[in-house]
Amino acid sequence: MENKIKYLEMIQGVINRMASNSFMLKGWNIALSVVGIFALSRDNLDLLLIVAVLVSTLFFWGLDAFYLQKERLYRSLYEKARKTAEENVDFSMTVSIKDFYEKKNRYICCFFSVTEIVFYLLLIIGSLSIVFINHVVGF
Repeated sequence: MENKIKYLEMIQGVINRMASNSFMLKGWNIALSVVGIFALSRDNLDLLLIVAVLVSTLFFWGLDAFYLQKERLYRSLYEKARKTAEENVDFSMTVSIKDFYEKKNRYICCFFSVTEIVFYLLLIIGSLSIVFINHVVGF
């Protein structure tokens, strides 16, 4: 039973790292968006600034979806390992969409998951609102 527990701990460590990476990406995205908007839109509204904010947010959204997909794949591996008999534990850490093909594990489903949509759409709306308010009011 000790081998199986070690194997599950290894997988759980990877899951924790993927979740941590996702959290850090969200933090960096907020920081870059807000600081970039206030720093670059000081004088006038620039279409390039709006495009830069949108492109960077979409980039972070795609990268975050990638980490979410990997996290879900490793959760599927964890479930498989949990159900595997002790003598059949092989310590494989290889995951692929072919091995764990479920709808929730597909990249597009991760990209459009509820948590991703809510966070990134609110960030886009908030960022664009700050740009327009800054332009109209002129902080």
